Amino acid sequence: MSKVVHISEAASLAVHSMALIATNEEMLNVNNIAEITKSSRNHLAKVMHILVKNDYLTSTRGPKGGFILKKEASAIDLLQLYELMEGPIEKQHCGIYAGKCPFSTCVFGNLANRFSEDFIDYLKTTKLSDIIRRKIK
Repeated sequence: MSKVVHISEAASLAVHSMALIATNEEMLNVNNIAEITKSSRNHLAKVMHILVKNDYLTSTRGPKGGFILKKEASAIDLLQLYELMEGPIEKQHCGIYAGKCPFSTCVFGNLANRFSEDFIDYLKTTKLSDIIRRKIK
């Protein structure tokens, strides 16, 4: 089944992991987060490496080690995390490239482009601090 808006596992793991780290009093490590999110430890480790490398997290080794936020949660918007994992969001979604479409108006009512714009606006205006205010199970 295809999706209009695709949120990759890496982008989802980045946002969920950052929210979990921000809400926990104790440091979480890759094993803890993988268990909580029911995700691949190896994939999660790659995501966490990217977050550390790009100064979103600090990593501490050892049995009591784990991750802590390097920035305030209110200074991190979801668009930053999404684009760190996926690159810029493509705004044009038609399979017929611009200038080559034989129709004067979009046959899809320009909905895919509007969905993308709404998605970008949501990610840009939602801070990590907004996410951590939500109840975590």
